[in-house]
Amino acid sequence: MQTSSELREHQEEGCFSLQGPESVRGLVGGSVTMQCYYTPGWKAYEKWWCRGAEWNSCQILVQTNGSEQEVKGDRVSIRDNQRHGLLTVTMEEVRRDDTDTYWCGISRNGPDLGASVKVTIDPADRVLSTPASPRSTTTTSGRAGASSDSYIRDHYILLAFLKVPVLLVLVGAVLCLKGSQQRPSISMNLPSDLHRDTAP
Repeated sequence: MQTSSELREHQEEGCFSLQGPESVRGLVGGSVTMQCYYTPGWKAYEKWWCRGAEWNSCQILVQTNGSEQEVKGDRVSIRDNQRHGLLTVTMEEVRRDDTDTYWCGISRNGPDLGASVKVTIDPADRVLSTPASPRSTTTTSGRAGASSDSYIRDHYILLAFLKVPVLLVLVGAVLCLKGSQQRPSISMNLPSDLHRDTAP
């Protein structure tokens, strides 16, 4: 068990040598992946992932052997990318009771280094219970109103640019027909008058 001074040393040094996400969330039945970063000086050391709110009594679930080879445990795997100083932990088929405090850790002589990660697993139907349907209904309703306004606007445009000219053409055609009906009578009388005027 670590003393309080060793724990302080681990916390002060660990915050600079090893860093991870403060918290991650996942859904029941899915998987959760965490990535912890460490400084280059620790690349050849063994890394581990443990569970428990108390640092000095957490249970190690999976641990590397100092290489980059992936190591698998019970529904959890760990891989150490030493080139980039990146430790990746994946929890699979997570359950509600997997919600807890976990730690990325580095084994060394003396107190190990560690960074805590709060993992929260939510029910699988939580996403389905979000108010997505009302937003969808509102959006659909808005689109229906926009379509109605668009129809009315298009109707007036059609009236102004198509129906009115057609109406004017029809009126013009009617006037032309009336004019053409009157012209023959005038032309027929015209030769008679000319004949009368030229008679001796």
